[in-house]
Amino acid sequence: MFKFIGFAFGLLFLIGLSDSTALAQETAQSMLAVQIRSQGYTCDKALGAVRDAKRSKPDYEVWVLRCSNATYRVGRWPDMAAKVEVIR
Repeated sequence: MFKFIGFAFGLLFLIGLSDSTALAQETAQSMLAVQIRSQGYTCDKALGAVRDAKRSKPDYEVWVLRCSNATYRVGRWPDMAAKVEVIR
């Protein structure tokens, strides 16, 4: 009985983690799309965002934002405008 309860809680925990990861990913893609739009770039529909760990540094995150009309590399410093590059 106790093994089943432990298994059930473990399964619920893992499901919660996968949902929170998906939510964080969706939040990042929405936030990045809003930021580049405010800087004059077009992002008709944000399709995905992936953090570029190789280019990111402490206090500087780099993301690849895929939109329906273009793909952008977005570098972000805290409290500053983003550096946006169009990727072909």
